[in-house]
Amino acid sequence: MLLSVFLLVIGFCALIYGANILVDGASSVAKRLRVSDMMIGLTIVAFGTSAPELVVNIFSSLEGNSDIALGNIVGSNIFNILAILGLSALIQPLTVDKATTWIQVPLTVLSAVALLFLLSDSWMDGATANVISRVDGCILLLFFAIFMGYVIQTSLSNRVSSTEDDYKQMPWWKSILFVVGGLVLLVVGAKVIVDSAVKLAQMWGMSQRVIGLTIISIGTSLPELATSVVAAKKNKVDIAIANIVGSNIFNAFFILGISAIICPIHGTPSSIIDLLVNVFVSLLLFVFIFTGKGRRLDRWEGALFIASYIIYTVWLIVA
Repeated sequence: MLLSVFLLVIGFCALIYGANILVDGASSVAKRLRVSDMMIGLTIVAFGTSAPELVVNIFSSLEGNSDIALGNIVGSNIFNILAILGLSALIQPLTVDKATTWIQVPLTVLSAVALLFLLSDSWMDGATANVISRVDGCILLLFFAIFMGYVIQTSLSNRVSSTEDDYKQMPWWKSILFVVGGLVLLVVGAKVIVDSAVKLAQMWGMSQRVIGLTIISIGTSLPELATSVVAAKKNKVDIAIANIVGSNIFNAFFILGISAIICPIHGTPSSIIDLLVNVFVSLLLFVFIFTGKGRRLDRWEGALFIASYIIYTVWLIVA
């Protein structure tokens, strides 16, 4: 058991470090190609912070571990809102801009509702099993394509001339080395995590669903945690909240879409409950933006988010 725990920790370290150098390398390449800072933030950095979830889910789907694949994404999205935004709001109240309020957050709610709808076959047509099929995966990817179209259009229409360099500039050879090395670490780390998590679930008598919703989802969300907390400390609240809602959209539409195409994702009655929690949490974020003065998440709302996540996690473990 100790070996499996050790390998799980090593896998997370490789995953997080790999995502970090992948972002640095890809951002350096993008800057040399004169891609705008906004485009970098909405594409390369967004992909980098969600890369751990992507690679873990690819391996889980290839090995037929759909409980881990679904639990990782749903658990990450719940953790992102309740724990990461909660902690960020405690550090610094998060003022939400108009585009995030009326486009990105509603898209986050839509992604949660879409997952619930696609997995609720027994509710919709009386089917005996709840499955996100390959066709459903294509639908999710279509939603992602629409979202990326919005991102690209927004990025191009808001370009600014600036010499400010927010990302590390590196020689070409080093940039490419970081990209390749980051991808290798992501693949190796994800493989180790999935194998170790399955063994731990078996040894501890825990379901793969609970392992995916807790240990794996928290571990793969560490890049988002670091990004949003640092942004909140630097009073860059737009980055703190946009990082989370963008990641949730990416997770639901792109990563689960890819996962379902590789191997259809089978859900259980407990999975439906998790998806309902995901919808509720997303709606709660939208509602909380409008409480108090202006459009923002206050410290008391951040504290409530964190308390809610603790209660949810305890319920998962003892239920």
